[in-house]
Amino acid sequence: MFEEVWRAYEENELSHSAAHHLLSIHELRSQSGYARVSDIAKHLSITKGSVSTAMKLLKERGYVQEDHNKFLELTEKGLKVVQETEATRLVVQRFLCNALGMDEDDAMIDACKVEHLISSEARARLVCFLQILFSDKPQAREFMSMFNDNVFSCQDGNVETCQLCDDVCYGDPSQMVLGEN
Repeated sequence: MFEEVWRAYEENELSHSAAHHLLSIHELRSQSGYARVSDIAKHLSITKGSVSTAMKLLKERGYVQEDHNKFLELTEKGLKVVQETEATRLVVQRFLCNALGMDEDDAMIDACKVEHLISSEARARLVCFLQILFSDKPQAREFMSMFNDNVFSCQDGNVETCQLCDDVCYGDPSQMVLGEN
């Protein structure tokens, strides 16, 4: 099973880096009306050579094209990736920050790490979950109250009575041994 999941991850057409190249093009064009290789390199703090290599691949795959002035622009396919990536980042960030109570900066970093990996279905389900969680329904408020009261405590570390853990407490990383479970 693990190998199948790992292979599915490897089948992502865009890497984290490629997604950020697309996001940079979008942001630069929104700010200044154009995006050149040198602008993207400066924006991402990488070399122009790295950007050129990435742009070649993104053009071949149909995410980026050049306009008549040789400025880079997103294709419809590239714009869709940017919109989905931004939406996912914001939803995950909101979940981590507002639902789980993480620090805003840490939530932003973690959301950035997964923004292009989560499927549209997972994002849509997370949005529905958050709509219920943040509603004025008494059950939602009661759940959040219970969660906030127990956010950093596990059921006394007793894995026999825990509905989630197996042989070790997943809430305590020091108990976990790689290769087990």
